[in-house]
Amino acid sequence: MTLAEAAVPVCTICNSGLFDDEPGYACRPCIERIDRQLRALAGPEGLYARLSAQLAPGAGDGGPTVSGSRTAPVPLRLSVLNLMTAGGPVLGPLETWVRDWEARGRAELDEAGTLQHRLDHAVGTLRFNLAWAAGNHEAIDEFAREVHLMWRACERQITGERPARIVPVACPCGQTIRITLDTAGARCVGCGEQYGHTELMDLPLAERRIAA
Repeated sequence: MTLAEAAVPVCTICNSGLFDDEPGYACRPCIERIDRQLRALAGPEGLYARLSAQLAPGAGDGGPTVSGSRTAPVPLRLSVLNLMTAGGPVLGPLETWVRDWEARGRAELDEAGTLQHRLDHAVGTLRFNLAWAAGNHEAIDEFAREVHLMWRACERQITGERPARIVPVACPCGQTIRITLDTAGARCVGCGEQYGHTELMDLPLAERRIAA
């Protein structure tokens, strides 16, 4: 690699080189992907709203769905219910990012109204400020990963898709990184190296350690 190539700024999400009109931390395709995934979560027909139809045992997994009742039967599918709660892995992280961006003067948190209203507001304000985040937020890669994970978690419940298999891969520093085929990118906690999806797929499998 030449010095000129080394000086080219790269997207912190996918590690591709940034064009001159893409100053900051993220490339245009990555920001567009984040926007699509956020948009898919919100609204009356969005993934979050559709989770309620998956609460009944058997819904979304090919099993018999209990019908004829105005309310979901008990026991509910806890994996789905967890995604729908205020502190769950969808609304909780979204509002955490809104608070972060609010501290930078770029968003405003709204915790009034229904959970759906709160989610729609969070998605709306985060989407509105995506261009700013691409150029100014040093943790946009972490934001991209979290949005991807919540989008995939909701989509799997709607489609009945089985969870992706977790595969341990080895960073050259010796640290094990656990990924799936859907992982957009990850940072090694051992050495701090940031990997895009392609680089993660190129890492060797981590050796299994058998206890003595």
